[in-house]
Amino acid sequence: MNRTKHSSRTKIVATLGPATDDLAVMIEMVRAGLDVARVNFSHGKHEDHAKRIQLVRDAADRAGQYVGILADLGGPKIRIESFRAGKVLLAEGQSFALDCAHDPRAGTVEIVGCAYAQLAQDVKPQDRLLLADGQIELEVQAIDGTRIDTVVRAGGELSDRKGLNLKGGGISAPALTDKDRVDIAFAAQQKVDYIAVSFARNADDIVQARELLQAAGGFGHVCAKIERHEAIYSLNEIIDASNVVMVARGDLAVEMGYAELTGLQKTIIHRARHRNKVVITATQMMESMISSPVPTRAEVSDVANAVIDGTDAVMLSAESAVGKYPVKAVQAMEEVILGAEKYQFNNSSVRQRQDSHFGKAEEAIASAVMYTANHMNVRAIVALTESGSTTLWMSRIRSDIPIYAFTRHEITRRRVTIYRGVFPVPFDLPETSAPDLYRAIFALLLRLELVDIGDLVILTKGDMTGVSGGTNAMKILRVESP
Repeated sequence: MNRTKHSSRTKIVATLGPATDDLAVMIEMVRAGLDVARVNFSHGKHEDHAKRIQLVRDAADRAGQYVGILADLGGPKIRIESFRAGKVLLAEGQSFALDCAHDPRAGTVEIVGCAYAQLAQDVKPQDRLLLADGQIELEVQAIDGTRIDTVVRAGGELSDRKGLNLKGGGISAPALTDKDRVDIAFAAQQKVDYIAVSFARNADDIVQARELLQAAGGFGHVCAKIERHEAIYSLNEIIDASNVVMVARGDLAVEMGYAELTGLQKTIIHRARHRNKVVITATQMMESMISSPVPTRAEVSDVANAVIDGTDAVMLSAESAVGKYPVKAVQAMEEVILGAEKYQFNNSSVRQRQDSHFGKAEEAIASAVMYTANHMNVRAIVALTESGSTTLWMSRIRSDIPIYAFTRHEITRRRVTIYRGVFPVPFDLPETSAPDLYRAIFALLLRLELVDIGDLVILTKGDMTGVSGGTNAMKILRVESP
């Protein structure tokens, strides 16, 4: 089963790559605290992704834990083409052109091709184009057919295939590309637990991705990556349509401006949790650990603040995919999370959704459980669950009390790995009397050293075994010797 004793409640997502392709490394990452492995479809072939997904599952089995799989779609990443010399140095004030009809391998210090054919239709004079994660800024002067003439406002070195953003948003490219559609079918075949939609603009993008996944036989949940300017204006609708949202701070900061980023991050986390959805905070969280065995103090504060804000998970990108210290990066993140979680206020259930109504019985039970747990000396919460929904609702309310998702379903056990404070436990008990059920639960909790005899636990269950969404009861129990 997954980490449960003396482990962080906030979960860790780490990106797979060449640095994680060794089974021994992957096992150590799982043991260090990895909860969800991210497969980045922007790079590599399906054959590579399939090998890495299997490697994660093998490592999880070896470590005796559960690890979810997040397939991250590439989306319409707008990029320039290549330069003859591999790179150029742009000077402030010089003229520079982008042309979708230009030879994609013949860029110079004066002009470069663009991989997005519609760019000339999406921009107008005085627009600002940002290249290389915002390090280079161009001001549009004129548009002539496929050619966009600009003046460099912030110069620097520019190399092949760097990303391009329109400051303030407005790129018309759809969130799902033809490649994404193929990748979704592959993700369904691989039985991934989550797919992430890059550059989502609105709720329809999420609905479409879910429909494509289900049509291909997939059961994964859908994550919306918030990284477009347009997404901020449809934020509530996107959150409602998604199971998970990701604060994708790279492109989001470029499009919205760096000064807006911290406030946006806090807003997205708050709204996602209030709407009973999972949230991941991502991008450059421990960037220095690509080459350093320890994070900077600023990175420590960044991760800790996301944890204190209530994020469900924090994510490693290049740090784990291509960095020198993938295991140490996970270990460092785990240590920072544990340190930050000591400074949170626990009894916040008093104000949780006090002005709203519960749509389902399971949600009412979940809130009642957390209110009770936060006001009694409860050691653990045990949820007998089919889909994991009750544990998700519980995890929206801050608490330092672990929530154990007792379930017979492998899919559910992997799905809840990203829920803050929720830990999967394999449990399958046929219809039996209540005393026998309690004895079986106590025996498992004691065997896993999660409780001691005499501890209080709260149990949630439904009347009908095997019915998803049937949780309608809670019971306070004192652990007895089985």
